[in-house]
Amino acid sequence: MERATLDLATVDQLLTTTRSVRKRLDLTRPVERAVLEECLQIAIQAPSGSNRQGWHFVVVTDGEKRRRIGDYYRRAFKHYLVQNEQSELEPLRAQSVATTTAADAKRILKSAIYLSQNLQHVPVHIIPCIEGRVEEAGLMAQASLYGSILPATWSLMLALRSRGLGSVWTTLHLAYEREIGDLLGIPPTVTQAALIPVAYYTGDSFQPAKRTPSAQITHWDQW
Repeated sequence: MERATLDLATVDQLLTTTRSVRKRLDLTRPVERAVLEECLQIAIQAPSGSNRQGWHFVVVTDGEKRRRIGDYYRRAFKHYLVQNEQSELEPLRAQSVATTTAADAKRILKSAIYLSQNLQHVPVHIIPCIEGRVEEAGLMAQASLYGSILPATWSLMLALRSRGLGSVWTTLHLAYEREIGDLLGIPPTVTQAALIPVAYYTGDSFQPAKRTPSAQITHWDQW
């Protein structure tokens, strides 16, 4: 029997055009629960350490809870900017690589500001969580814990993208992890890994981003 092959062009397009979407999130169009459930079912096919599958996804659609999460997020974002107030672009310039121009950094910063101002209007917030805490644990325990939730979250974002939904990986809310945990009933023994705003995106599709060529960051047999 001939082995079935994937449509590599479609797969490659999905992998190379799943972008961080902030300003192009449609704040007015509802997201169907059934679509979210489909994407979450795909996400949990991801691997997890020792196959423990200790992941949880808190899906927030309640308007008042989104408003309060948005308030915490803005407070964290404001503190982030104050810490880097030497320059309007300093928060992003510190992370720049050769392929990121000053114009790119300014554009990204503007989109981050836009998201902080409008997070409460994004129709769905998803907080991926994993059972356990590793703040005081060693490197191996930390790698195992986060390695058990991050692949599933990325799979979720890819599944969303394939259905016309945009998302962006954010973590600033973690400055208020316990407050948000109390708001949503997340036990303190559970680690929140990220906050993923989700909405249908506006405009046309996305293009691959500028990246440093893989040959420059690949090390064969030694660094």
